[in-house]
Amino acid sequence: MTSKQRSYLKGLAMNTDAIFQIGKSSLTPEITAAVAEALEARELVKISVLKNCADDEREIAEMLAERTRSQVVQVIGKKIVLYKPAKDESKRKIVLPS
Repeated sequence: MTSKQRSYLKGLAMNTDAIFQIGKSSLTPEITAAVAEALEARELVKISVLKNCADDEREIAEMLAERTRSQVVQVIGKKIVLYKPAKDESKRKIVLPS
């Protein structure tokens, strides 16, 4: 992913709300499955890490990206943004600049 594409995705993510919260139980298989499902439907997902989560936000982001085969767009404070293009090209909503 180029810096231009990453910047474009960051701009899109600014206007969206976090749809998942990761708490003290950290990354469970259920959360991973739900994030993977949301990525397929939305392509861009924002996740909030709660204060009671003991794990590092960057580690959580990398682990989630690896498990869902997505890319980390950014980690700012307690917010994580992930991107994964839809498998079916006709369903893709986000067109990245080249």
